[in-house]
Amino acid sequence: MRFGVTFPQTEIGTDPARIRDFFQAVEGLGYDFVTLPEHVLGAGSSPHDDWRTYYTRDNAFHEPFVLYGFAAALTSRLELATAILVLPQRQAVLAAKQAAELDMLSGGRVRLGVGLGWNAVEFEALGEDFANRGRRLAEQVEVMRSLWSNELTTFRGEWHTLSDVGLNPMPVQRPIPVWVGAFQAPAVRRAARIGDGWIMNPRMRPEDLARDIATFRGAAEGAGRDPAALGLEATVWAHEGGAEDWRRRIEQWRQHGVSHITFRTMQSGLDADAHVGKLEDFAPAMADFRS
Repeated sequence: MRFGVTFPQTEIGTDPARIRDFFQAVEGLGYDFVTLPEHVLGAGSSPHDDWRTYYTRDNAFHEPFVLYGFAAALTSRLELATAILVLPQRQAVLAAKQAAELDMLSGGRVRLGVGLGWNAVEFEALGEDFANRGRRLAEQVEVMRSLWSNELTTFRGEWHTLSDVGLNPMPVQRPIPVWVGAFQAPAVRRAARIGDGWIMNPRMRPEDLARDIATFRGAAEGAGRDPAALGLEATVWAHEGGAEDWRRRIEQWRQHGVSHITFRTMQSGLDADAHVGKLEDFAPAMADFRS
């Protein structure tokens, strides 16, 4: 298993020195990767009455490609993963360019986690269609992979037309791994068809996701893919107990075939200076499951 941490977007603040210290502490503690959620905009108030009420203008979100460019210069080993980048509210070709640049600057350390997003006001503000975002995402991934893998691409799709064009510089990884964040069954099946891995709902427990894992593997097989070759990423929350509780949760995920565990201190009731301490507390549990 590989272990990472969620960058505590909404709590770490804007001090560059604190952000630098966080990334370097994560690498120093032996974690394999960092994941980064994103929102371009936050609404003045949330129309939702569930977990999404947390994501308004009051919550700070650093821009993934800019922040990870900063992190790439501060680290040498950490994988830099988005979890997730709301791809359908972005131009696919520009996102491919930004990811390629980051991969080049980091020496091939990018994993691009993408998803549909849920915040319609962001799509509206960015000039993209919220209603067809699922179908567009699949075509976007196809376009990006072609740009990352070939010096020149010609593509004719429903939403994209590329006429003998290419990226320069190219990424180190050709193509960059694309994982798909998916919570609902249609999106889970899409992740199995097009993703290099599936980022599971961080709020769900192993017993709640067993059926979705079976759906994912069945869809992968139906698409002629080997489910065992595709990654699975699950979450362990910092506020759910202590070391033994974390070990039990990791073991549950291991039995489900999970390959990547994200330890999430964000939204766990910690102030800006307390996150690294929690990562130190988790490190022995992580070490017990190293592969």
